[in-house]
Amino acid sequence: MQSKASSVAQYLAQLPPDRRAAIEAVRKVFAANMDKDIREGMEYGMIGYAIPHEVYPPGYHCKPEEPLPYAGLASQANHLSLYMMALYGHQPTRTWFEAAWKKTGKKLDMGKACIRFKTVDDLPLDVLAEAIRRVPAKAYIEHYEAMLNGPRPKREPANAGAQRAKAGARSVSAKPATAKPAKKKAPAKRAAAAKRG
Repeated sequence: MQSKASSVAQYLAQLPPDRRAAIEAVRKVFAANMDKDIREGMEYGMIGYAIPHEVYPPGYHCKPEEPLPYAGLASQANHLSLYMMALYGHQPTRTWFEAAWKKTGKKLDMGKACIRFKTVDDLPLDVLAEAIRRVPAKAYIEHYEAMLNGPRPKREPANAGAQRAKAGARSVSAKPATAKPAKKKAPAKRAAAAKRG
């Protein structure tokens, strides 16, 4: 659920006390462990952590005018969400994270990058802190660029559909080679041949 809050303070003020306390606890972990080149602010209607343009001028490839997203923290309708982009697309970090979380005995409810939780007690904050320390801005930029420059599925040229349609039209207009049908005897000749036989 996207908020229209223009600042982190305004976002927090709109939350019920229990959710505000959980979000604040996670914010403290980020503040104590994140790289100096990662900044907190409002991004995509939630609290965001991003690498600003002065550190990474190209910005986010989907929206270059925006800074490179690193993480996000949000209050959703039925749960709280922590988006850990640093875990997306970098299997060694992801493998370590899942194993470290499992050792705590807490349940991990996670998609590709989104960790869903109800209360701060659902999170092993020490594992989260270590995950943030393991991926400083420079390492994250390297992972991010490797994903962008890695093997991608082949894309057809923009006019591929038109080329296929044109080729199809040519094949339809060409006269197909067919065998000549066998000559049939005229009905009158067949009747005469039957009388003689």
